[in-house]
Amino acid sequence: MAHVSTFEPGAPVAIVVLGIGALDTARRIQARYPGSSVHGLASRVQADVAFTDLGAHLRNLYSSNTPIVALCAAGIVIRCLAPLLADKTVEPPVLAVAEDGSAVVPLLGGLGGVNVMAREIAAALDVAPAITTSGELRFGTCLLNPPPGYVLADIEQGKRFVSDLLAGETTRVEGEAPWLDEAGLPQSADAIRTIRVTPFVFVGDGDGATQLMVHPRCVVACVKVQTLSSDASIVEQIRHALGRHRIAGLSLAAVLAPLGSMISQPLADAARTLDVPLRFGELPSGFEVFGPAQESIVLALAPRPIDPLALGQARGTLSVIGLGPGSADLMVPAAKLALSQADDILGYETYVRMAGPFKPHQVLHCSDNREEMQRARHAFELASTGRKVVVVSSGDPGVFAMAAAVLEALDQARDDAAWSAVELSIVPGVSAALATAARAGAPLGHDFCMLSLSDNLKPWAVIDTRLRHAAQADFVMAFYNPVSRARPWQLDRALDILREYRAGTTVVVLGRNIGRPGETLTTTTLANLRSDQVDMRTMVIVGSSTTRSFARVGSDADEWVYTPRWYE
Repeated sequence: MAHVSTFEPGAPVAIVVLGIGALDTARRIQARYPGSSVHGLASRVQADVAFTDLGAHLRNLYSSNTPIVALCAAGIVIRCLAPLLADKTVEPPVLAVAEDGSAVVPLLGGLGGVNVMAREIAAALDVAPAITTSGELRFGTCLLNPPPGYVLADIEQGKRFVSDLLAGETTRVEGEAPWLDEAGLPQSADAIRTIRVTPFVFVGDGDGATQLMVHPRCVVACVKVQTLSSDASIVEQIRHALGRHRIAGLSLAAVLAPLGSMISQPLADAARTLDVPLRFGELPSGFEVFGPAQESIVLALAPRPIDPLALGQARGTLSVIGLGPGSADLMVPAAKLALSQADDILGYETYVRMAGPFKPHQVLHCSDNREEMQRARHAFELASTGRKVVVVSSGDPGVFAMAAAVLEALDQARDDAAWSAVELSIVPGVSAALATAARAGAPLGHDFCMLSLSDNLKPWAVIDTRLRHAAQADFVMAFYNPVSRARPWQLDRALDILREYRAGTTVVVLGRNIGRPGETLTTTTLANLRSDQVDMRTMVIVGSSTTRSFARVGSDADEWVYTPRWYE
């Protein structure tokens, strides 16, 4: 059974704290792993990410393969994660660190780089790591967890091999293995046990049980055609080529295809099946090519492990996301994931700043709120070079926000092959109307509509007509952009129209800065609503004839508001 480390250098780390006394140590560890977050128990400490149940939170992090650094007793972490412990070959690093930084204890993920992390954290805290792995203590390296670019062919054989060395056997190294040159291995030129570092499978006459095979990831499968039948056919051809040349499948580092095949779904599926990056472009010099040049798929072998990111380019991605109303708790996980993976983040500066914290390599492109089309075109230009790009909006990107502008830009440039090859996704968010409605109760419980009162992009006559029709149809209405310095009169005009069709007792909800510091929620009526109660940060929800309100238990001022799902 092969083993590939589950921890990638630079991957985000979850630093978990239970109290304010651990924050200083947590921030020192966070500085060692830029882009990582401090997770704090909500009732005790303010942190980047809040949680309420330690056990459930640790299990969610572990299940999502997130490295965990818990600033608490080791026993607490072990008891929380015990129900999930099964296959140690595919678990993330888990460490316990004393609140004051005096002890760093690797607990889980010995095959995922936990001891490497323990040494890094201990160095940052200026203490000695409590590493107890016998082989690593004796030899100064973990043979079962080669560095990035190398993979162990058989973890069980590796365990037996290390056990033999600990029992006094010697070994010799064949092949290029820089990380073993300075290790304290018991080496002997005539040793029976051999560490073979090679991209090829073992074909010698000796006893395979005495061979520890380590494969450098130095092979590229080059797809020579742009039209491919199916992912199964691509995978079969690549595996057949590997077998024909006796190259280990674990040595495959990437699939390289022509730029014109970026939108090929079979190619993407094949790379996913093979569990290697998919890159596009020309093969650089320095590779030994296996197979006739006329074949549709050939293999290229480099003299040492390659960095797939330096090979051609990836298919660029453009994600248009909604941040929600402002609170990190109300941002959907898919939006958080897109942000964590982004190279470039574009948007109105206020919204971009809300999307932080950011990793050191991430580039921010802030612009004025009215530069939507320029922003959308810039996003496609960046993504077409292979970068991961995110365009941010507040609320939901499809509700009076950037999704429409991005699609309009693509529509206008539909003949641009580079833009069309970008993998575009629209990630929903919690809109201001939904956030305000949730705070109030359920005023949008029946049919409703959303209207922008801004006439920057449409004439007021259209707004007037829509207001009248929505009022006549008895919709609940949510008003975006209700008032501004440039148009102070429009909300009053809208209210005059509504009062022609709605009773003065109609329930109205005003939500200001919902999901942000200083939020306020007010329940009033159409008769009592004044425009000076509203600004651009206020969501106005005007109820229908059936919308109701009643006092919340234990509150003299607050009310629950809802619109029944039935109609009289």
